[in-house]
Amino acid sequence: MPDKSYFYGLGRRKSATATARLYAGKGEITVNGQEASKYFDDNKALLAELTDPLALVGKQSDFDVTLLIKGGGTSGQVDAAKLAIAKALSTVNDDLKGALSKAGFLRRDSRVTERKKYGLKGARKREQFSKR
Repeated sequence: MPDKSYFYGLGRRKSATATARLYAGKGEITVNGQEASKYFDDNKALLAELTDPLALVGKQSDFDVTLLIKGGGTSGQVDAAKLAIAKALSTVNDDLKGALSKAGFLRRDSRVTERKKYGLKGARKREQFSKR
């Protein structure tokens, strides 16, 4: 029976949550049971951003990545997945952790949408002021 051990990472961004499992393999990325290019509709920019942590440490063809992503939109999902992959890579080797941290891949982006307040049209937008 083949060895099914993996490295695990969790990432969040806005309302998206991603869990990553890194298996020894050839560099295939699977998102929610689909190929990553199919899941993100062949968006080259999103796919390139998804593989940034792997490319930084030169491990693109060493690991197969399985992602489970819930919630949020595509951009938030990619950022959450990127953080999850980076955290999983940091558990592989302590030497990789320094490079990933220096590049900012291990830092969570905590910005979220500000809530709408009562009496206003949005989070901050007010009705136009009339002097007379």
